[in-house]
Amino acid sequence: MTSFARDQWYVAAYGTEVGRELFTRTVCGESILFWRTGAGEVTAMADRCVHRRFPLSEKPSRLDGDRVVCGYHGFTYGADGVCVGVPGQRRVPRTARLTSYPVEERDSFVWVWIGEREKADTALIPRAPWLDSPHYTTVYGMEPLAARYGLLVDNLLDLSHETYLHGGYIGTPEVAETPITTEVDERAGIVRVSRHMDDAECPPFYSTSTGIQGRITRWQDIEYHAPCLYLLHSRIAPVGTPPPRPDGTDPDAFHVEVVYAITPETEHSTHDFWAVARDFALDDTGVSDFLRENNRTVVLQDVVALDTLEKIVATEPEGTQELSINIDTGGLAARRILKRLIAQGISASAATAPAAPAAPAVVAAVAP
Repeated sequence: MTSFARDQWYVAAYGTEVGRELFTRTVCGESILFWRTGAGEVTAMADRCVHRRFPLSEKPSRLDGDRVVCGYHGFTYGADGVCVGVPGQRRVPRTARLTSYPVEERDSFVWVWIGEREKADTALIPRAPWLDSPHYTTVYGMEPLAARYGLLVDNLLDLSHETYLHGGYIGTPEVAETPITTEVDERAGIVRVSRHMDDAECPPFYSTSTGIQGRITRWQDIEYHAPCLYLLHSRIAPVGTPPPRPDGTDPDAFHVEVVYAITPETEHSTHDFWAVARDFALDDTGVSDFLRENNRTVVLQDVVALDTLEKIVATEPEGTQELSINIDTGGLAARRILKRLIAQGISASAATAPAAPAAPAVVAAVAP
């Protein structure tokens, strides 16, 4: 059984990656060809010619205007994936068409729908508006992960690992010591995990970028929108700084929005898209360079750990038990939601099962 949730939107690329060159990326085991039309629209279709399965992303395949010409035998396709020309005959077989994918460009990401085309609803795409907001400056990247995407979901929903895996960069003792509060909205498929530290060490990631010296108030508020998007709302301020105002403004604090798109490539590999948006030092290229380099270092530390963990998990007998504690409530809720979404994608009966209660369940983890 597949471990992918279908009938879902996934991030396939940054918008900056897709242009007038043929570009390919595998999403949920499906190899997809992306390119922009002359009008600038992103199009997505299967990256395999219908004739002899040659990858259309491989040279000498090429774009000819708004048509893709296969570099093996010259089969030619329009932007909708329909074949418009074949070699040696005028008649094009009616079945000569590639699977085309609904695609939407939003918040700097290119989203692709994996599943039944008629179910694609762009209103279901979760938002990350900071990534292209003039009020934020963003650095971003993508790292390949040789591990199943569920391991990255677990990793990001339990930030206590920052203390141990990312010490000297983003982690401090208070992250692991501070209890969390977990809120789960089963119907919407959203998990929220909050950790508010009233008096914490300021890690180099923030002391260098903000200039804060001394102890800080540090908030970490996570939103995970299953199956793909992870948002970390970080608030950093010197100890004693007033809390946000009743109207939601918070002029005395620094805010960093960390965004991850967790996109399965195959059963055992993942595209780890990451972005860091900030509302301070907007034009300071030195701060941008520092945050880009340091966040990539942190991401690569996760990559090494999860690639190692994948090798262990892949060889263990099915049903091997593991121990979970209070810090795992968010990750366990995400696993449960993903299991339901996967079942809905493969079972019509599951898709018509009664909906979960609308009111979110709140679970407060108790400090051991």
